[in-house]
Amino acid sequence: MERFALVLIVLAFFLLAVWGMRAGWRRRARSQSVRVPPFPQVPGEPGEPGLEAAGLYVSTTTAGDWQNRIVTRGMGLRGRAVLRRYAGGVEVDRAGAPGFWIPEDAIAGVRRGSAIAGKVMGTDSLLIITWRLGEVELDTGFRGDDHGDYPQWIESLGRSTDPTESRPT
Repeated sequence: MERFALVLIVLAFFLLAVWGMRAGWRRRARSQSVRVPPFPQVPGEPGEPGLEAAGLYVSTTTAGDWQNRIVTRGMGLRGRAVLRRYAGGVEVDRAGAPGFWIPEDAIAGVRRGSAIAGKVMGTDSLLIITWRLGEVELDTGFRGDDHGDYPQWIESLGRSTDPTESRPT
């Protein structure tokens, strides 16, 4: 009977921890939904993509704070994605989650990085796009299947930033 009580206490503690994590995620999403406007949708006719890369959408964070993940409106979900470069911007087409559009005039920079919320690596294997959404500046991280495409993306977007900015401190 003593062992049964101990198992119940451990199980209750585990369930309480899971509930606390879920409550924190939801509270963070509510507070961010006030500060971060809705992400732009892909235009109806964006044209032909100039570049396309398959890979993993890692996360979107506030610019300069690689651990402050944006979780509102489903943006905190990591998963497979395709990045497409059009004349008017960049489409992030996420599998099983809402995709979004990064307008050309909102892009402040693009760089290779080694860290963003949800992924830390020893090499610069992330493509990080810094862009403005309303009054908020964001970093969107993407890990492409072919890292050899990154120089084309950086050249295409034409606003390379210092790669050391994305390294964790």
